Amino acid sequence: MTGLEFLGMSMLVVMLGAIFIGLPISFTLLFLALIFGYFGLGVRVFNLAYLQTIGLMKQDEFVAVPMFILMGYVCDQAGLMERPFRAFRDLFAPVRGALYVVVIVTATLFGIAAGTVGATVALLGIMAGPIMIKAGYDVRMSAGAIAAGGTLGILIPPSVMLVVMAPVLDISIIDLYAAAFGPGFLLSGMYIAYTLARSYWNPKLGPPVPIDERPDSLKVVLWECLVGLVPVTVLTIMTLGVILAGLTTAAEAAALGALGAILLVIAYGRFTWSGLLDACYKTLATTSMVLFLAVASNVFGAVFAWLGTANWITNALLAAPLPAWGTMTLLLTVIFLLGWPFEWPAIVLIFLPLLAPVAKGLGYDMVWFGCIVAVVLQTAFLSPPVAMSAYYLKQVVKEWNLRLIYRGMADFMVIQCVCVVLVLAFPAIAMWFPNWLDERRKAQRAELDAPPPTLSALLEAVGARIAR
Repeated sequence: MTGLEFLGMSMLVVMLGAIFIGLPISFTLLFLALIFGYFGLGVRVFNLAYLQTIGLMKQDEFVAVPMFILMGYVCDQAGLMERPFRAFRDLFAPVRGALYVVVIVTATLFGIAAGTVGATVALLGIMAGPIMIKAGYDVRMSAGAIAAGGTLGILIPPSVMLVVMAPVLDISIIDLYAAAFGPGFLLSGMYIAYTLARSYWNPKLGPPVPIDERPDSLKVVLWECLVGLVPVTVLTIMTLGVILAGLTTAAEAAALGALGAILLVIAYGRFTWSGLLDACYKTLATTSMVLFLAVASNVFGAVFAWLGTANWITNALLAAPLPAWGTMTLLLTVIFLLGWPFEWPAIVLIFLPLLAPVAKGLGYDMVWFGCIVAVVLQTAFLSPPVAMSAYYLKQVVKEWNLRLIYRGMADFMVIQCVCVVLVLAFPAIAMWFPNWLDERRKAQRAELDAPPPTLSALLEAVGARIAR
């Protein structure tokens, strides 16, 4: 290790120590990068910081961040999750474990519409918690279902985390969104299968909804489902549909999604100027945190790379006496452990740029790597000692013991780990959709590049059609 590489490693160690004792992450990264960079690179470090900041701000993907965040906050105010929750509760009322299914399906739909974790867990806790307590549902499984369902928001598009991750890995946001669908819906299905199976074998864990609380007719149930699902479907088409179809960029689709969310608030009769301003203030605060951290981590990463330490770490990991899958398992374990003390912005913006070159050097597809990292980070939301989802849930359901919430989350974390193994063993779970989109794009380009048909060919085609 050279002197500059040792200086970069010292900067990394000091950064970790400063963050663990509670210093602000963004300012810590920026000041350490400038101080250590000055000792190693001289005044060039200031030019480097300027160029990195300008280059980051020119990336179109980051324009989508505030719009998707605003869409999430506005959806919270619109009560977008209340109507689907009531509709699914009426639809699955006769089924054992019905409320578990309702919670997970509603969380999946709201994850598509809003893409947030804290808000989803809190809203599900407010709506489902009292109903589950009244129906005699098992506290452990109820807490696990709410917390696990709420974490789907960071994996299922249009996740803000995926928007931030795409430029970090230098991949298309469209491909990363498409890759996340497979694991996201696989997890949702595994949650539902687990809760239904346990409720079937032990009805005390999840009895059906009492008869006196069910709707009188099927017509009422179908109407509630229609009214509850149409807004979510329209909002999904306005955001994800246009992105995956290649009609708009992620930033344009995010703007459409934010507009659609505001129109939903108006349609539900809940629009107020104070509510809109509150959503804008929260969006400003969250966006400022994410983008300032992005700038600081980008400067830190550039200095770290110029000192040569990033290449040294990459080469050391690639030279480790491990097979490719062993090195990948090591990388994912590190990311999982980082998920305990750090929120996803710090991991994606600080540590992922250091680990991604290793995955690329091993020959792994970076879209697949980004997808599996997202699943691992979602798992970290359910794992102690931090497990922020537990604290979100405890704040809104005071009757539930934090220890039982942790135990319930641990059961679902096992399902998460099984999903990680499945995606590792069968990459097609994540890659079938982006590969299909890529084939369609190639076919469309081939059609555009093909020469126009001649008049004789058109006449022959018309004649053949008439003959049929």
